Amino acid sequence: MKPLLLVLSSPSGGGKTTIAKRLLQTRDDLGYSVSATTRGMRPEESDGVDYHFLPRKEFLRRQQAGEFLEWATYGGELYGTLKSEINRILSSGRHAVLDVEIEGARQIRAGFPSSLHLFVIPPSAGALIGRLTGRNTEPPELIRERITRAADELAAVSEYDYAILNQDVTLAVAQVAAILDAEAWRVSRQDSLHEFIDRLRHDVIAAASSIPVE
Repeated sequence: MKPLLLVLSSPSGGGKTTIAKRLLQTRDDLGYSVSATTRGMRPEESDGVDYHFLPRKEFLRRQQAGEFLEWATYGGELYGTLKSEINRILSSGRHAVLDVEIEGARQIRAGFPSSLHLFVIPPSAGALIGRLTGRNTEPPELIRERITRAADELAAVSEYDYAILNQDVTLAVAQVAAILDAEAWRVSRQDSLHEFIDRLRHDVIAAASSIPVE
């Protein structure tokens, strides 16, 4: 079975990162693609675990060298997915999971058309705003910008393969897992299927021809 790239998107504060991490805690057939960013590290974060924290000059050097599958500017900072991260996971036979913003997902969809895209919808405006303001890590003007941008990002849901409502995170994780399992069995993702069908057809025809006809 061909491993796939699962892309989770939502407005900032929609819960996509939480869902990705919960999935990784319950399954061993997944690998998390750690994004790169130029923003500062928060107290609870670790380099190489939550993000690859890069100086802006280094990020731009890698971007110009074509090392990113996608990249975007968000809140004045740069974010991106290194191709090496995706290749590392897929080559190990695991599905790759990453959470990116809307513009980044568009770039991935164009450059990696076999990727699976899922949109995480916050249950209400109040829940979304509460998650953003509850972080206490950003100035009010940046929070206002994120909230305003979220309204535009919600309109992008029609670009995605699936959408789930993140009202209960446990249920949301289960729904994403079910979608991932179903997609893994899609005919186009099964590398050896056609070879098996050819052998099966040959054996069926041989069996039919061996039946005596009176």
